[in-house]
Amino acid sequence: MQHRTQPHGAHGADRPDGADGSHQPNGAAGENGANGANGANGPSGPVRSGGADVSTAPPAQANVGRSPAASHRPAPRRRRGSGSMQMRALAGYAGTYVVLAVAAVLTLGPFLFSVLTAFTRSQQFAQEGPLSIPSPPALENFVSLFTSADGFVTPVAVTVQVVAVILVGQMVFSVLAAYAFAQLRFPGRDLLFWVYVATLMVPQVVVVVPLYLMMSEVGLRNTFWALILPFVLGSPYAIFLLRENFRGVPTELMDAMRIDGAGTLRLLWHLVVPLNRPIIVTLVLITVVTHWNNFMWPMVITSGPEWRVITVATSALQSQYNNNWTLVMAGTTLAMLPLVILMIVFQKQITNSVGDTTMR
Repeated sequence: MQHRTQPHGAHGADRPDGADGSHQPNGAAGENGANGANGANGPSGPVRSGGADVSTAPPAQANVGRSPAASHRPAPRRRRGSGSMQMRALAGYAGTYVVLAVAAVLTLGPFLFSVLTAFTRSQQFAQEGPLSIPSPPALENFVSLFTSADGFVTPVAVTVQVVAVILVGQMVFSVLAAYAFAQLRFPGRDLLFWVYVATLMVPQVVVVVPLYLMMSEVGLRNTFWALILPFVLGSPYAIFLLRENFRGVPTELMDAMRIDGAGTLRLLWHLVVPLNRPIIVTLVLITVVTHWNNFMWPMVITSGPEWRVITVATSALQSQYNNNWTLVMAGTTLAMLPLVILMIVFQKQITNSVGDTTMR
């Protein structure tokens, strides 16, 4: 048998284990020196030495003869520029908070200014300017609103009645129409729905003149019915939003109630409406806010203090009291106070409705 000469630096058959095994070339090992041939990085297959196949040691025995220096690996180096990356991240966070703080000031500043001015006496406002803090806070502006001849008693009462009637009418008719468009089948259903929803794209100012002429022809100008009839029979936005949510009601539940003998109205009020309560609460708030703040149509269709709503009354304060800004700000604060209370009370339902709509 022909004997192969091992390369320079390889260990012989009788070389003790672990003796300078780090200098062996890959795959070169003796019969008893396989453990010294850098077992961590060496091949795991058999090594040929002197014409015979010698198997390498198993992984459990590969580190037996290693020197202590070989078992210690150098610590990973820290990335260059990590400090600059952290600085850029901190700068980004700081810029974000600065933008949010500026947006909060611009959004909440007018409301804070209105409240502070409402509690400021007219003499202090004239002497110290609009940014003065009331010292002490006074309620004389709010008292004047309700004790004057053309005060806020009638506008508040009229606004509450208008909003209540429109709210009930819109919720009832919008729920019925949305259920019909979502679950019932009849010819032209989809075409009629999209034509009705397309009216959302028509600005309100475009229909003011036709509505005014219609109300004048039937003798309803400057009446309570003229304030509510254009809005009481449903809202395209409400019908669109409710229809999309009603279509997500599981058909298994509806079929189970139909098997139990439930009719359309029972199915609607005992299954569909309870499952969509958060979105209905949100629509209630949107309807209240929209018609509480409605200004253009009440200003056009009414004249005089009899059917004046709160927004028109607040606008009239500026000319009625010769630019008495403390009184005007008191009226503005009073007009927005119910809406702020509603949003605080029902903010959980609004959050739930947004989450349910996103999941669907």
